[in-house]
Amino acid sequence: MRARDWDAASYDRVSTPQVEMALPVLGRLRLDGGETVLDAGCGSGRVTELLLERVPAGGVVAVDAAPSMVDQARERFTDEPRVRVLDPVSLTELELDQPVDAAFSNAVFHWIKDHDALFERLHAALRPGAPLVAQCGGQGNIDRFRRLADEVAAEPPYAEHMADFEGPWNYAAPGDTEERLTRAGFTGVRCWLEPWPVNPAEPLEFAMTVCLGNHLAELPEELRRPFAEEVVRRCGDPLTLEYVRLNITAHRF
Repeated sequence: MRARDWDAASYDRVSTPQVEMALPVLGRLRLDGGETVLDAGCGSGRVTELLLERVPAGGVVAVDAAPSMVDQARERFTDEPRVRVLDPVSLTELELDQPVDAAFSNAVFHWIKDHDALFERLHAALRPGAPLVAQCGGQGNIDRFRRLADEVAAEPPYAEHMADFEGPWNYAAPGDTEERLTRAGFTGVRCWLEPWPVNPAEPLEFAMTVCLGNHLAELPEELRRPFAEEVVRRCGDPLTLEYVRLNITAHRF
C-alpha cells in the first residue's frame, strides 16, 4: 500500500465531528495551566487551539506524520510562540529534546499499526508522573461503512486496483490497550469504549477526506470520486457513521 498524505485544507473544513469528540477528552486532562503538553497527532491544529487555551502560562508541542497537516498547523500558529510544530514524524519514531508535562491525542492512534512502539515512544516523551489522555477509534469503529467500502472495492472497475488493499487501521480493544500501556511503563491505566455516531454535514467530502483516503490512494484519479459516491450511496441517506471511540487515561510511571 502506498503511503498517503492528507488533504489538510479539506480536513480543516470538515473535521467538526473530530473537534466535538475532543472536548470531553480535553475535559479529562487535569492541568494547572503552566504545563508543556504534547499534542500527539495535531492534524490541522483546530484541537491544538483548544488545548492551548488550557495552558495560558505554558505551551504545546504539536506533532503529526502528514506533511500537509504540519504545513496547515504551522500556518495557523505562525504568530503563536507558545506552539512548537515539529517536522513531520510518525509517533512510533518520536524523540523529543526534553520530556513534556502531559500528552494528549485525539482521533489518531487508530492510524498506527504498532501500538506497542507507539506507547513506548509516548512513555519516553513524558516526565515521570505525567498524564496521557487520549481518544481514538476502537474495536467496532465504523464497521458497517468499512464493510460497504470493501464490497465496492471488490467490484469492477475498482477491483483490479484494490485486490491487495489493506488499510492502516488498528481499532484496538480496551483490554489489549490496557495491557500494552502497562507493558510500556504506564500506571493508573483505564481504557473504555464509547459509541459516537456521526452525521457529517458534508457527507461525500467527509468520507473522501477522513474515511476513504487510503482507499482512494489506490485508485486512478478518474475512479476516486465515483468510488466514494457509490460507498456513500450504499450507506443510505443521511450518512450515519457509527464511530466507536477508545478512551485512554494513564500516567507515566
